[in-house]
Amino acid sequence: MNPTVLVVDDEKDIRELVQYNLERAGFRVVTCRDGAEGLKRAQASPPDAVVLDLLMPAMDGLNVLRALRTEPGTSGIPVLLLTARDSEMDKLLGFEYGADDYLTKPFSPRELTARVNALLRRTRPQTEEKLVEVEGLRIDPARHQVHYDGRALELTRREFGLLYHLARHPGRLFSREELLDKVWGYDYLGETRTVDVHVRRLRAKLEDGKDLIQTVIGSGYRLGPRASGD
Repeated sequence: MNPTVLVVDDEKDIRELVQYNLERAGFRVVTCRDGAEGLKRAQASPPDAVVLDLLMPAMDGLNVLRALRTEPGTSGIPVLLLTARDSEMDKLLGFEYGADDYLTKPFSPRELTARVNALLRRTRPQTEEKLVEVEGLRIDPARHQVHYDGRALELTRREFGLLYHLARHPGRLFSREELLDKVWGYDYLGETRTVDVHVRRLRAKLEDGKDLIQTVIGSGYRLGPRASGD
């Protein structure tokens, strides 16, 4: 069955443009004209991906995104944000809320299709991925489950992918560019600060294990041993 993409945008022309191009690319497309309707549809029948407008009346895209990320049934759905604004703060705020990618209007239909395809490629389960246990972490990719010292963590797909990649190579230093390539995909067109945002969110969820993800100033990140006394 072709992947289903939920498109949520209050502009009729944008909805129709996105729907037309995604359907041409082989996707099944469901459209909604406001945030509340889109959230309800995603909760009732979770799609494979969501294309979500940031600026909508009543319930905007950030509130929809936050609601999606707080519910187990929708927390792992990849989300591409659309917006008419191109400020760095808007992008970082979107990533803080759990967005996977970001596209500014006006956009190229071909780029939109490429980004949705990239999101789905990165979220498909990989049969060669195996359970990893290191430094109190237990990461099960088959079940998309993470436990730290026995405590379950609720992670988005990007957070999961980033932590899993670091945990598979404990002690190895990765630059931000390398992490974008390995976790977001070679065709990701976003900024390296995206990695910083996701690391910050992972550390918050790890709580007393936040020091597991170590920063090497000017170089990148690695997963290292817990500090002595933990």
